Amino acid sequence: MTQPLLKVSHVSKRFTRHVALDDMSIEVPQGSIYGLLGPNGAGKTTLIRIINHITLPDSGEVVFDGHPLTMADVAHIGYLPEERGLYKKMKVGEQAIFFARLKGLSRAQAVTELKKWFEKFEIMEWWGKKVSELSKGMAQKVQFIITVLHRPKLLIFDEPFSGFDPINANMLKEEIMELRREGSTIIFSTHNMSSVEEICDDITLINSSRNVLSGNVDEIRRRFCKDRYVIGLADEGDKLLLPSIEPMTVERTMERNDDGTSTLKVHLSPDADVRGLINAVNEHGTILSFNEAMASMNDIFINVVESTRL
Repeated sequence: MTQPLLKVSHVSKRFTRHVALDDMSIEVPQGSIYGLLGPNGAGKTTLIRIINHITLPDSGEVVFDGHPLTMADVAHIGYLPEERGLYKKMKVGEQAIFFARLKGLSRAQAVTELKKWFEKFEIMEWWGKKVSELSKGMAQKVQFIITVLHRPKLLIFDEPFSGFDPINANMLKEEIMELRREGSTIIFSTHNMSSVEEICDDITLINSSRNVLSGNVDEIRRRFCKDRYVIGLADEGDKLLLPSIEPMTVERTMERNDDGTSTLKVHLSPDADVRGLINAVNEHGTILSFNEAMASMNDIFINVVESTRL
């Protein structure tokens, strides 16, 4: 099994009258996109600050790339915080070069790499303008570029799509996926559950300072939809179809599709057999497809948070 790039073990952090993290443990696999989820105030930001060596834990350990995290490791971490910060009176290009130099690039390297990214993001015309002239979306593009420019081993994005229109959000999503394909490991903190379903491999859900759910996204979605199935039918079947499956199901709904086919959604009873369901449906209709249902991350988020409230 591949060694995780980041391992947080039993980390706790307390501030005056507030426990920010309580025995927190997560493992972020190499080359993955890892979703860090949770309601406001759950402890996500404190965990990110500890990973960035901005704050030290009261107890526990953070291991980065096989060794205990040190200040030197921060050079191999790129962090895009939710609260953005650019110097408004500086020119865009000069500010980007300044941050690139802080990341260890020479001026010549910085200019070459930055211009590639500025061209890709279609913001080259803003190179010589002041930061104060940038729109919020333009400023976010600049900060994204600065974050990824030095190709760090670990990238941490906190609500990276906030303020973007759908076209630019999709562009940024594609860039994040490309960074993963090139070998980057990414922690993605967000409240956007549809984005989690689209790009995250694994997640941890934090609530009330604790890890309340961790695992592979697809496996979690299947687990929360146990005994639920989606059946595609050539038509609505005969009038006996729904009555025939009623004794073996908790819920069942039939939806007519625009192309004349139908979709049957069922929640199978705990004591029922899936083969019996297939036989019953097949007897009264023509099955085109049969799949396990997948719970939405939005529903899972709400259910888990509400069930773990203190």
